[in-house]
Amino acid sequence: MPPRRIVILTGAGVSAESGVPTFRGPDGLWEGHRVEDVATPQAFRRDPVLVQRFYDARRAALAAVQPNAAHRALARLDALWPGELLLVTQNVDDLHDRAGSARMLHMHGELKSAWCTACDRRHPWEGGLLDAPPCPACGLAGHLRPDIVWFGEMPYHMDRIEAALLAADLFVSIGTSGNVYPAAGFVDLARHAGARCIELNLDPSMTSGRFHDSRLGPAGALVPQLVDELLG
Repeated sequence: MPPRRIVILTGAGVSAESGVPTFRGPDGLWEGHRVEDVATPQAFRRDPVLVQRFYDARRAALAAVQPNAAHRALARLDALWPGELLLVTQNVDDLHDRAGSARMLHMHGELKSAWCTACDRRHPWEGGLLDAPPCPACGLAGHLRPDIVWFGEMPYHMDRIEAALLAADLFVSIGTSGNVYPAAGFVDLARHAGARCIELNLDPSMTSGRFHDSRLGPAGALVPQLVDELLG
């Protein structure tokens, strides 16, 4: 019986084929920085200039990358799938958005969004934050930060994600390492609910053994193949 309700999780391996650096390289660094120096609330309090400059550079770099075949295939599935579908991405880039995915949640925030810690409003943001611009809503300067979920902070939309996983017939994980929670535990939630679980990854992840089917290879090849299978 074909699935009716699908949940898809994507990680850094999807965007890597577009030239977006994966979160943590083999040397443990992200773009030459320790994660502890650029991706924690403590780092922001300690050196806000470093953190703002880092994310300003990441935001600006998005102009040089384009969605790849995996992003486009998932957008096609979103457009054509007649049942329920939820794409959950750990990626903070906008490549799924630009490819056309609509039924989607950014669980770790977005580079092209700024969060005002004074009034708790979020705003689409294209430029830099290093020069402490005023909040478009409350007008206060110096309170905008990257709308990114850092280590030690709660990912966004968890109630909606967990509800979708518990109702899913099919869970697909694409390009994830399987070592960052809570996303690494999504397969267990989906399996417990009776969903079939498929992993598409360049290499085996930390959670490969928990999937019913683990397919290895580049996302740009594997994702279009799976989408063709699902759409029949």
